[in-house]
Amino acid sequence: MPPDNGEAVHLGAVEDGTVVGTAVLWREAPPWARGDDAAWRLRGMATAEDKRRRGIGAEMLAAVLEHVERHGGGLLWCSARTSARSFYERAGFVSRGDVWDEPDLGPHVMMELRGARGASG
Repeated sequence: MPPDNGEAVHLGAVEDGTVVGTAVLWREAPPWARGDDAAWRLRGMATAEDKRRRGIGAEMLAAVLEHVERHGGGLLWCSARTSARSFYERAGFVSRGDVWDEPDLGPHVMMELRGARGASG
């Protein structure tokens, strides 16, 4: 559930007037680090299916990391589809915990990037 304090951030990639990528993040401590006020949750990220494998996702993630850096850095975490695990690993994320099946979405794993402040550079 998004925060009710107005801190949700929505980012988009636009190509020829069409949104081809999105990301949503907000400040939220992960379940394993309650009270971490510097933590950010990447709640969702997507690229249009016909635009994948062209670097749009990497650009979106770079924009997410830039936002986190500008707003204090810290831990960035997400619940990732296992099919996207290697994408996040290439950016420096590590898996945390076991894989679980998210109803209607398939297998997921928690991932984190500590010190997100320096991860974008």
